[in-house]
This record gives sequence, C-alpha cells and structure tokens, in this order.
Amino acid sequence: MSQQAELKVAPALPGAGRLDTSERAAKLAALDRVQARKQRSLWNNAWRQFRRHRLAMAGLCVFSFFIVVTMLGPIIYTEDINFTDFAFANAGYSSEHPLGANWLGQDMLARLLYGGRISIIVGVLAALVAISLGTIVGAVAGFFGGFTDSLLMRITDLFISLPQVPLLLLITYLFKQPLADLFDARFDNGNLGIFLLILIVISILSWMPTARLVRASFLSLKEKEFIEAAHSMGATRHSLMFKHILPNVLSPIIVATTLAVGSSIIFESTLSFLGLGFPSDVPTWGRMLFEGKDFLQFHPNQALLPGIAIFLTVLSINYIGDGLRDALDPRRSM
Repeated sequence: MSQQAELKVAPALPGAGRLDTSERAAKLAALDRVQARKQRSLWNNAWRQFRRHRLAMAGLCVFSFFIVVTMLGPIIYTEDINFTDFAFANAGYSSEHPLGANWLGQDMLARLLYGGRISIIVGVLAALVAISLGTIVGAVAGFFGGFTDSLLMRITDLFISLPQVPLLLLITYLFKQPLADLFDARFDNGNLGIFLLILIVISILSWMPTARLVRASFLSLKEKEFIEAAHSMGATRHSLMFKHILPNVLSPIIVATTLAVGSSIIFESTLSFLGLGFPSDVPTWGRMLFEGKDFLQFHPNQALLPGIAIFLTVLSINYIGDGLRDALDPRRSM
C-alpha cells in the first residue's frame, strides 16, 4: 500500500473518531453554558447580585421577620393591649408577661406586636404614595420639558425648601383633632382620620427626591436611539412614557421606595414620640418609646424594646436598599 493510501485510512481509525466526538461534545456544552448565561434576564442577574450582598440578605431576613411577627403575632398572642392590671405595674419578665408590663400593667409584648403592625403599615403605605407622586411629577417634567418642566421643578424646589419636621408637627397639631372628630362622627372610627392624616402628611413631605431622580432619568433616556426609533414608528406619548422609558427607570425607583419606607417609619415614630400621632390607646413604637422614657432609669425595657425594634427595622430596610442599589447597577452585573 502506498504512503498516500495510508494517510487516507488514518482519519477513519476508531480511536480518532471517539476523540473528535468528545471534543465536539465538550465544545457544544461550553457553548450551551455561554448561551444560558447570555439569556439570563436582568431580574435574575439582580437577584444573583443581591444574594451576594450579605448585609442586604441579613436585612431582608430581619425585615421579613418583623413583618411576619407583627402581622401574625396579635392573632396568635391574643392578650388585650389596653387591659390594665396594676398588680403587674412595671413588672419584669414573667410567664404572664414575657416582655414585662408598663406602668399601667399593660402587656408589653402585645403592645409591641400591635404597635409594630401600625408603624410598618404607615411606613410602607406612605412610602408608596410618596414614590407614586414623585414618579408622576418627575416623569411628566422630564418627558415634556419646557414650561411644564420649569413649573413642576419650581414646585418641587418649593417643597424641598420647607422645614419638614416643624411643618409636619404643625399640620398634625392643627388637623389631628378635627379629623378625628369628623371620622368619629361619620364612621365611628376617629383613629382612621388620624391614620389618613399622618399618611398624607408624610407622603406630601417625602416625594421630592424621587421626582428629581425620575426627571433626570427621563431627560437622559428620551434622547436615546430606541426612543427615537419608537417615535418614528408612530408610538404615542403614552406608549413612550409608560412602555419604553418608565420600565428603564424602575431600578432607581425601587431603591428609592425601599429607603423611603425607613424614612416614613422614622417620621411616624417622631410624631408619636412627641404626642402628635395616635392616642395612647393605640400603641405604636414611637408612642411606647414616649411612655417608657420616664422609666428609663429603673425599668429600661419599656423604652429599649420599642427603640430596638425601630432601630433594627430601619437598619434592615437601609441594608436592603444598599443591596438593591448594587444589584440593579448594570455596571456590576456579570
């Protein structure tokens, strides 16, 4: 057999064929892994980045724990929050009162669980209302520009220049009792009027940073090529705002919403601590802190328990916001 015939037969050897097949299989598997990595969505990447942030995951666990405990705790632990028993006044930890009792003999655990429910609900709802209002103002100002942008931004500057805490105290002081009387007469629930007043006041004084953030994002995105392409294809203003631009602004809005929850809880606690929030028969963490400050020297648990609850809740929310900021940053995606 000639040398050329030997060369033609050589590639058909069984060992060489298996070698080529295994190499091709390895290359195909590598290509599949690369393709799967490319097809991973933005939210999957964000969740993967968020899980790597240890403080954010710890904050998520702590905040989830407070939500579950405050929402389900009063259902399981059915002690009356306003039941007064002077035999247990300023009592320490016991089987009857696991976290002690206040100066009126009221159970601290029951009041802590019930107060946490109100504080968290007020914080979350006020943050959602403030973020929604800020998003609308910022989107309209950034998209339309011109006179509309100038007018809305001057209104925003006006609200930013207002002293928030004194104005918050003044509005609550002036309208708290009239609203409570109005809702008590019409709905037999004066506390609902106080709840709505606190919710509205906190929302009105908290939407401005979000408006500025959304406006800046809209001004940047509306000049992009994909917006010009959508406009040339006949997309309406409504479609451009809510289908093309707003989804690309959701990342900073989500981060701002998270951080606004903590600020709203602090606002509500400040009002309750100063005696301008809910009445004494509706315990909140700020109200419990106000009532416990006079017994801090001899019975520190009455002030430390609600104070620690506020501290851990707001701290966990801030860590969640930091984790979301890093996770939703496209420069950190891998």
